[in-house]
Amino acid sequence: MSFASQGFCPEIVQALTQCGYQKMTPIQQKAIPLARKGHDILANAQTGTGKTAAFALPMIQSMVDHPQPRSRRHVRGLILAPTRELAQQVADNVALYHQFLPLTSAVAYGGVKMTSQAKALEAGVDILVATPGRLQELMEMNMVSLAKVEYLVLDEADRMLDMGFIGDIERIRAQIKLPHQSMLFSATYPPKMKQLAAELLKKPKIVAVGEENRTADTVAHVFYPVDEDRKIELLSELIGRKNWQQVLVFVNYKEHADAIAEELNRDGLSTGVCHGDRSQGNRRRALKEFKEGALRVLVATDVAARGLDIQGLPHVVNFDLPFLAEDYVHRIGRTGRAGLQGHAVSLVGREDELTALQIERLIGQRIRRIEQPGYEAKQREQLVDKLHNKATYRDRKSRTNRGADQSSAERQLRLRQAVKARLKQR
Repeated sequence: MSFASQGFCPEIVQALTQCGYQKMTPIQQKAIPLARKGHDILANAQTGTGKTAAFALPMIQSMVDHPQPRSRRHVRGLILAPTRELAQQVADNVALYHQFLPLTSAVAYGGVKMTSQAKALEAGVDILVATPGRLQELMEMNMVSLAKVEYLVLDEADRMLDMGFIGDIERIRAQIKLPHQSMLFSATYPPKMKQLAAELLKKPKIVAVGEENRTADTVAHVFYPVDEDRKIELLSELIGRKNWQQVLVFVNYKEHADAIAEELNRDGLSTGVCHGDRSQGNRRRALKEFKEGALRVLVATDVAARGLDIQGLPHVVNFDLPFLAEDYVHRIGRTGRAGLQGHAVSLVGREDELTALQIERLIGQRIRRIEQPGYEAKQREQLVDKLHNKATYRDRKSRTNRGADQSSAERQLRLRQAVKARLKQR
C-alpha cells in the first residue's frame, strides 16, 4: 500500500519520496486510515516499525485540511516523548514530513538551556515535540500554552510511565481545553498503560502489529554465561575476535558505562558513552560518531534504549541484563530493523539467571547459550535447571530489582577490580 493512496497532499507525498519512503509499514497501514478519520488510537507495535509517520502524517494532513492562524506561544499538535534523544529524532522526522508546507514545528527537552526553546515557541508553532518534564517547566513560566491543542500523541507511553512521568502527563492533559484527538503509541502494553488509555482516550481504535512483547523475527538471540568479574574481558574478546564493527552495549549504571568505555578504549576499540550525566551535546556527538562509524562501540544506559534509529545496526549487547524483562525488548529493538538481520547478545552472570528466564518467558522462546572457551561459568547448570523446572522460580511473574540487594557502588567496585586485574596481567 502506498502513501499516495491515503489521500495525502502532494507536498507530503513529495517529502516522503525525498525521504525514500515507498510502501507503508504494517503499523502505518492500520493506523493511518483510522487516524485520518479522527479516531483516538491505541497502538501497540514493536519498535522500529515506522510509528512516527503513523501518528505524524495524519496530524500534518489534518492541519493542511483545516488551516488555523498561529497564536503567540500556542501549539496545535503536541507529541510527548520520554527521552531527549527520542524527542529530537521525532522532531527531525516531523520537520522532514512538513518541509514543503507552510507549517512550523519545534522541540523542547531538558539538559540544554531553555532560552532557544522558548524563543522558538514565541510566535506559536503548529507541532511541538517535547519531553514531559521540560514542557512542564515551559508551562510554569508561561512560555507555552496548550489551550489550543487539537492533537495529542504519547510516543513510547509505557516508558513515560516507567520513568515516573504520570503526574506530568496528567497536569499537561489538564491544560488542553479544546476537544482533541489523542493517540498512544507503545512497544509494550502493561496494565498501567491500559489504565492511562482508559483515562485519556475516547472510544479508541486498537491497532496492533505482531504479538505483544515479541521481538522481531530478524533478530538472533544468544546468551553467554560468564562470571560477573569476567564480563568486561569477555566483551572485549567477543568484539575483537568476531570482528564486530558496530556494537551498542547496554548497562544499568552510568558508572559501568564509563568504566567499560575506558577499558575498551585501552584495548584499541574506539568507544563512546551515552548516559544521563553526559551533556546533551556530548551525547549527540557520541551518537553521531557511532552512526558514522568513527566509533566502533557505544556504551549506553537505558536513556538510549527507546526510539534511537541506527540504520543497519548489527549488534546489541546487554552487558547487564535489564531490571525489567520488558526492557530487553526495547533494547534489542535497536537491531534487526527494516527487515535487516541483527544479533542480540547478553552476558549472563549468575545473578542474571532469573532475569534470563523471565526474558525467555516474555518473548516466548528459549535462547541459545554459548560458552566461550576460557570463560566457562562456574557451577551454572544446576542453577539454570532449577530456575526452569522448579515452580517457585518458573512461575514468578516479575523479578526483584537487582539494585535492591546490591548497590551501584558495590557493583562499580567489582567492575573496577576486574579492570585492575586485567591491567596487572599486561
